[in-house]
Amino acid sequence: MTSKKKKLYEGKAKVLYSTDNSYCVIQHFKDEATAFNAKKKETIEGKGVLNNRISEYILKNLEHCGIKTHFIKRLN
Repeated sequence: MTSKKKKLYEGKAKVLYSTDNSYCVIQHFKDEATAFNAKKKETIEGKGVLNNRISEYILKNLEHCGIKTHFIKRLN
């Protein structure tokens, strides 16, 4: 299994980490939500899990239609 190493990027909704494989990164979706240009911040428990599942669903369906994506597998 691939494990997280160095943080490469952090945005409002996700964090990207390097791995032992130079061709792969791990994308971690955060539970944080912002509004009004980040003036309001809140944690919504389960938001990251939901975003992870939605992304997996969309990318798998694109692949099913013959459109190549960067998706390898959902880790959790």
